[in-house]
Amino acid sequence: MASALEGLRVIDLTVWFQGPVAAQHLADFGAEVIKVERPKGGDQGRGVRSIKALPVGDWNQYFLVINRNKKSMALDLKTEAGREIMYRLVERSDVFLSNLGAENLDAWQLTWEKLAAINPKLIYATTTGYGPYATTVKPSFDMTVQALTGLMSRLGEPGEPPIYLGMGSGDAYGGLMAALAILLALWHRNATGRGQRIDASLYGAQLFLAAPTLQAWLATRDPRYATQQSRVAARNPLWNTYRAEDQWLMLCAPNRDDAFAALAATLDPADAGLGGDPRFATAVGRREHARALVAALDAAIVRRSAGDWMARWAPLAERRVAASPVATLADLARDAGAWANDYLMETHCEEVHRTVTVRGMPVGLSRTPGVIRSLGAELGQDTEMILFEMLGYDWDEIGALKAKGAIP
Repeated sequence: MASALEGLRVIDLTVWFQGPVAAQHLADFGAEVIKVERPKGGDQGRGVRSIKALPVGDWNQYFLVINRNKKSMALDLKTEAGREIMYRLVERSDVFLSNLGAENLDAWQLTWEKLAAINPKLIYATTTGYGPYATTVKPSFDMTVQALTGLMSRLGEPGEPPIYLGMGSGDAYGGLMAALAILLALWHRNATGRGQRIDASLYGAQLFLAAPTLQAWLATRDPRYATQQSRVAARNPLWNTYRAEDQWLMLCAPNRDDAFAALAATLDPADAGLGGDPRFATAVGRREHARALVAALDAAIVRRSAGDWMARWAPLAERRVAASPVATLADLARDAGAWANDYLMETHCEEVHRTVTVRGMPVGLSRTPGVIRSLGAELGQDTEMILFEMLGYDWDEIGALKAKGAIP
C-alpha cells in the first residue's frame, strides 16, 4: 500500500519536542525524514529519561516516539565540509525544517536566502517560540508561552493559582500546525513550482487552543471569558463537573427547562423534589440560584456510581444531555475505541527488546494510513548510506569527510 507522502523528502534539523513532532507526523505518513544531528550527543532529547527529575520507564520514550520512522544523519555543521553535505542534501530535498535559533542558522549559513538560492522549490519551515515577527527573543518553553497567551489565567478556581494545561500541549499542537503549514506550502508549490518560507510558533498554537474563549472575549470583552470561573457558582449548573460515588463526571446539558426536567427525573426519590423547586423552574432562576442548584446536584449525584449515572442519562440524548466519566490515562489505555482508531498502537522497541505501547496516529486515512515502521534511530546510524546512496559520495570521499571531522 502506497503511503500518502511517499516521495517527499524532509531535512529535520530540530531538537526537543515541537520541531521533531512536526517531522514525525510527516514520517508517519510516508515522508522520508532525515534527522540531522550534531555528532556528539545529537538531539538533547536523547538524554531525556525523566520528567521533572522523576524516571519514566526503562526506555527513552520521549525521544524514540517523536523521532520514529526517521533516518539519523550525524553532521558537524560548524565545518565547511559538513555544510557542503547539507547543501547537497538541500538540492535533493523538498522541505528543510528547523527549530534552532536564528543565530545558529546564520552561523552555519543555513538561512532561507542561502538555501532558497540552492533549491528554489524548497519549503523552508521553522518552528519558533513567538513567531517570525516576535517582539521578544527570550527563551520559550511550553509553560511560559502558555502563561503569556492568557490560557492559564482562566484555568482553576477563583483565587487559586493559575493552572498549567500540561502535557506539552503547545509543543504538540505547534508541531501539528507546522506539519499543516508544510503541506499547505507543498500544495502551493505543486501549482506554482515555487517554494516559500513558513513558520509555526508555540504562541500561535496556544492562541488557537484558546480560540473559542479567546474569540468570545474579543467579541464581548466580558471578563467571564478571560478569568477563572467557580464550579460551585457555574453560570449554567447543568454544564459542570460532579462527583459520583466513585469518580468525577462531566455533565453537558443546555440550561433549558426540558433538559432540566429530564435530568431531574433521573434522580433518586430522595431528590425528586429538585425538579419542582420554584427556584429552579426557569433558566434565569437556575442561573441566579446556581450555588444552591450545584449543591443539590452534588448531594444527589454522589450517592450513585458513575456507571449508574451514565446508564440513567444515556436515554436523554434527545434532550441534548451528554455526560462522560472523567477518565484517567489508565482508563484510556483500556479503551477499545482508542485502539480501534489507532490512537494507541504497539510497536517493537529495540532498546528494551520488547513490544511497547505508544501514542499512534491523530488522524485516520482509509487508503493510506499512517504506519509505525521503527522507533527513533541510533545517532548517525544512516549517515554513510545517505552519503553513498543518495548524495553520490564514494567511499574514499566518505573517508575524507571523516578525516575532516564533518561526520563521525
